Amino acid sequence: VASPVQSTGGLSPPCPHWPHWCWYKPRCCWLSWPPPGTLIHLKQPQHPPQLYLPPPHRSFGSRPSLDSLQKSRFFSKPSLKNRNTVFTLGNRGSVIGAAELEGPIIVPHAAQKSDVRYPFESLFRSQHYALLDNSCREYLFLCDFFMVTGPSAQDLFNAVMGKTLTMFLKHMEAYAGDCYDSIAVFLCIHIVLRFKTIMAKRNIPAVDKYWDTLLEILWPRFEFILELNIQSIQSTDPQKLGFLDTRPHYFSSAIVSINQTFPNEKTHALLGQLQVEVENFVLRVAAEFSSRKEQLIFLINNYDMMLGVLMERAVEESKEVEGFQQLLSARTQEFIEEILSPPFGGMIAFVKEAEALLEKGQLERLRGEEARVTQLARGFSSTWKASVESLSQDVMRSFSNFKNGTSIIQGALTQLIQYYHR
Repeated sequence: VASPVQSTGGLSPPCPHWPHWCWYKPRCCWLSWPPPGTLIHLKQPQHPPQLYLPPPHRSFGSRPSLDSLQKSRFFSKPSLKNRNTVFTLGNRGSVIGAAELEGPIIVPHAAQKSDVRYPFESLFRSQHYALLDNSCREYLFLCDFFMVTGPSAQDLFNAVMGKTLTMFLKHMEAYAGDCYDSIAVFLCIHIVLRFKTIMAKRNIPAVDKYWDTLLEILWPRFEFILELNIQSIQSTDPQKLGFLDTRPHYFSSAIVSINQTFPNEKTHALLGQLQVEVENFVLRVAAEFSSRKEQLIFLINNYDMMLGVLMERAVEESKEVEGFQQLLSARTQEFIEEILSPPFGGMIAFVKEAEALLEKGQLERLRGEEARVTQLARGFSSTWKASVESLSQDVMRSFSNFKNGTSIIQGALTQLIQYYHR
């Protein structure tokens, strides 16, 4: 801790040169250091050494009061100009990446001078990475200095760091109780899970109980916010919705991408419930359109948009992506049949009727349809080009995604050729 001071033995006042930041201030000076391996006898001081808590500037910055921290612009909750940022992930997920997770901590006064703003999860990571690193060093120091292990070492560590951990937990309880940013809460949960893993690899059990208590604060709040989002979608009246709201899709994408790194069954269940409610809501909105064709256009556009948002973050094999792919495929096939019906409905109806008669073995009835077949063939020959052109233009006008519209046209032409050959 400090260089040994030569002493003549007995008691003496504390050394005036002893560093003021030292955790342990002895009431007697050190004996001169003997050669390695020499047994020494220390006189028992009249007053036992006093144990001091580390001043804040030694580990976590300067020594401001808690009130000043709460009023500080750096630690206050940001006033978001764009509320949609609560529903999108953006670059916020990098806080749990390998590069940033164990990166340098944020120095408050330096960040204030540069007027840099941070989301809460970045402050949380910085604070708790400093706690992790200092806790590891402190626990190992206590074990070596006092030659203790197990419960004794844990009790000693709690005596040193207990008040600091209690203050952190009170801060988290206050923040979580008034927080509706589920992405921030979920990222904090995953930061804790990763820090627990790091501590386990270092074989330091000092703050295991603290991590567990943090999770007990964060998990219920995250589930509560997610349930509020589900209830919000359930209670939305389609007739009062004046614009296309994409926030549920970006929100689901953000949670799915984070959850893939540390899968959790409870989160999977809540995301599944959220997806069901989103699907039901889209169906309720589609029912507001009068024709089936308009309903299908609305559903395809929304399913395609949801799938695109999910694919930005989630892997293709995820349950959410697979579910929307199936819905999009089913509605696209139905739409193809819907747009082929007006220009080619007669031919399609005949093909289906003829195949049914063939299955039943009623060939005589089929031979009586020769005149109808001739009329259908002549009509198809004279109108198919104009009908296909009109169909293509209609499809491209109906779908905002050019790639999706082109795929639907190709599917329609493929289906038409199959009907023609049949």
